[in-house]
Amino acid sequence: MKAKLGMSPIAWWNDDLPELSDDVSLEECLRQSRSAGFTGMEQGRRFPNNPNEMLPILRAADVTLCGGWFSGTLVDEELSANKDRIAPMIELFKAVNAPCIVYGEVGRSIQGDRSKPLATKPRLGDDEMKAYARRVTEFGEWCADQGMPLSYHHHMAAVVETEPELDAFMKNSGEGIPLLLDAGHLAFAGGDVLRAIDNHHARINHVHVKDIRQAVVSGLDRSRQSFLDAVALGAFTVPGDGSLDFGAIVQRFADYGYEGWFVVEAEQDPRKSPPQKMAEIGHVELMRVMTSAGYTVETEGFPKG
Repeated sequence: MKAKLGMSPIAWWNDDLPELSDDVSLEECLRQSRSAGFTGMEQGRRFPNNPNEMLPILRAADVTLCGGWFSGTLVDEELSANKDRIAPMIELFKAVNAPCIVYGEVGRSIQGDRSKPLATKPRLGDDEMKAYARRVTEFGEWCADQGMPLSYHHHMAAVVETEPELDAFMKNSGEGIPLLLDAGHLAFAGGDVLRAIDNHHARINHVHVKDIRQAVVSGLDRSRQSFLDAVALGAFTVPGDGSLDFGAIVQRFADYGYEGWFVVEAEQDPRKSPPQKMAEIGHVELMRVMTSAGYTVETEGFPKG
């Protein structure tokens, strides 16, 4: 089985908490990640949106674009509005041969609002969830028809956060919307990561290997503290520095024959957790557990020739 290792630039630049950002260029971010061993990087705010500008940067850094976040609003807005906004991203991602676009629902979400406690997250009734899941499926099918698959990202403080919410979304949606399984977000929400893989492995097409610091998560006052408060306190980190058993998690993916990207997404204070050092820790741990699980980790970055 083959796998690829990527990173998210959120370890360097945090869009929601600018104070948790390292003042480095895109080129330096890519250099640090590549020097740690990662061959891919998800899109961040400092990436150009023109393939003629992006491709030379990726080539020089010897990395590929392994995904990127789209802020979807299908819980409230029509398909047409989301299609209009994602269309340029689809063309860009096709031009640079990215594997997928990550769909993150921001409609009604409190993930970017530090004044909203975790306990006030939005919740959908049964009928709302069914209608939402059908709408997202239709959107995913349309994106795939345009030549770029989506990957649905369940997320803290959003309408699909908990394991029961994920199960309901998956039950009522279809194969037209694949799943991004994020170990850290699911564990933060109190879910069982291995059980979620068991239940939904057939639809998983992208993986975020985010770790959590369980002591930080357990110590939160969810009636008072927000998602961004948790991030600032250090709730997330890289594999090998947190509380999750990635040996068991990666083995479960291997058991089901998952092949593709494992992306480290670990937002935290770069002054306390220097991104290059954390990238190195994460890569060492992932190589250890992936080798044990029988994966061959691809080492080629930007395609030669």
